[in-house]
Amino acid sequence: MAVYHLHLLICLSLTLLIPTNSHNITSILDGFPQYSVYNSFLSQTKVCDEINSHETVTCLVLSNSLMSSLASKHSLSGIKNALSLLILLDYFDPQKLHDQTRGTTVLTPTLYLTSGDAPFNLRLVNITSFRGGLIGFASARPGSAYDATYIKSVKQVPNNLSVLEISAPITFPGLMDAPFGAPFNLTDLLEKAGCKVFASLIISSGVLEMYESAMENGFTLFAPTDDAFKADGVPDFTTLSRTDLVTILQYHALASYTPKASLKTARGPIATMASNGSGTYVLSVTSRGYDVSLNTGIGSSRIASSVLDNTPVCILTVERLLLPSEMFNAAPVPAAPSLVAIVPSQAPTTAPIPGTEAPLPNVGWRRPRPPTPKPRTPPPPNGHDSPIVPSIAPPPDAPTPDDDEPPSGPSDATVSPARPVACVAFIFFLVFIIGSTLDE
Repeated sequence: MAVYHLHLLICLSLTLLIPTNSHNITSILDGFPQYSVYNSFLSQTKVCDEINSHETVTCLVLSNSLMSSLASKHSLSGIKNALSLLILLDYFDPQKLHDQTRGTTVLTPTLYLTSGDAPFNLRLVNITSFRGGLIGFASARPGSAYDATYIKSVKQVPNNLSVLEISAPITFPGLMDAPFGAPFNLTDLLEKAGCKVFASLIISSGVLEMYESAMENGFTLFAPTDDAFKADGVPDFTTLSRTDLVTILQYHALASYTPKASLKTARGPIATMASNGSGTYVLSVTSRGYDVSLNTGIGSSRIASSVLDNTPVCILTVERLLLPSEMFNAAPVPAAPSLVAIVPSQAPTTAPIPGTEAPLPNVGWRRPRPPTPKPRTPPPPNGHDSPIVPSIAPPPDAPTPDDDEPPSGPSDATVSPARPVACVAFIFFLVFIIGSTLDE
């Protein structure tokens, strides 16, 4: 049994780390009006985005009457849990279901495994074949009844997506006991998640009230951790005006319920609470595997963890502050160092000992000229006092001040331009000779 669970975890890990967008479940179900209520709740809870992000998945769908009955008794957050348990992270088509030997049970992971907080076995589903070809589905909780049975196949994308209708939802006690409005304190959640600095800023600025008023209709928060405020380039928030501070804090929130799976499928810019409708203060998203990063135009920040995913509120932590490009310019790219900056600007004040000279930098065929201690003016006539200029002997192979030609001998610090020219000429000469020989 332990080996089986290990195999199950490995399969699940591979499923989670290879996301794709090869199918669109809501578009597929649009062609089946008998599942329109089910399809509507997939969109409202964003479960559709999680389905689309998996390469291999089986959706167990409910008819409109069953889904309406389920939705009338529970909150949107509870409905999301129920839908997540109906999404199997494996491919089951009718043939695979009926190929099971009678009495055998297949234990398969569900989407609830990635989003729920129940014990591990409650996030799995049992599939069992009974007498007469009946296929039953039940929670992996010991003693769960097989109330849900296979009715018919709806749609298959071979080896990727399978849609099957079943006769009842798959539940267990407590699965849907997650009503929205269950009291929670946003700042307490942030402090426990290691975002104390951010929590203090939203309180002192008054943005907390803005966040709370948006939660009823959909709200997503990207909360920087305390370490994010210690990074290089973070502005001094004590010097910002209240308007600028509020804008930055609003830039860290969306006025919509957008969990991590929905961010992975996002295309184009995402409006934030700071956006004013003119395409400003937006975010873009890049994802690689299970990692998702938010880009501001001058930097990016990876989503670190999920603090709360309680439809329609989602709170995520990010590793870096999100600084809008409208307020903070990107740091200028340093110019490439010039050759002048590489060459030492000062010559030694004493003559170097022959054989111990430091090698000159390879900056072309011309060496930097060492300053000459002698003036270029003619020496004064005999009998007149003249300044005594110390004589500094240049290195034996150093060019004279008036020598503009490359040195005649080889040097590690010089490359003669005549050599590549001669090589090119020699190559052309060989080509000419070979061509002439072939013509003959």
